[in-house]
Amino acid sequence: MAIAEITVVPSGVGPSVSSYVARAHRVIKKHSKIKCQLTPMSTILEGELDDLLAVIREIHNSTFDDQVKRVLTLVKIDERRDKELTMQGKLDSVESKLSI
Repeated sequence: MAIAEITVVPSGVGPSVSSYVARAHRVIKKHSKIKCQLTPMSTILEGELDDLLAVIREIHNSTFDDQVKRVLTLVKIDERRDKELTMQGKLDSVESKLSI
């Protein structure tokens, strides 16, 4: 299991990109194996690495349209192979340390 953070920046559409974020989330929703969490600055994805990479490619490609001729996609991937890695597990780990 892996966790990926993705930010997609369409070029040439002005300061608001929320419609492109919504477009990306419609792509993600088609993939039942992927969990996602929208944040104010990016989207966090959870799933098997191959599935994540396929969704990231689809999101990147879906951003292009008549207005968008250039897209910058930033991706960070966190993958552990020694134990299960989940978004909630990462949050729980930090929360447990805050109460110390």
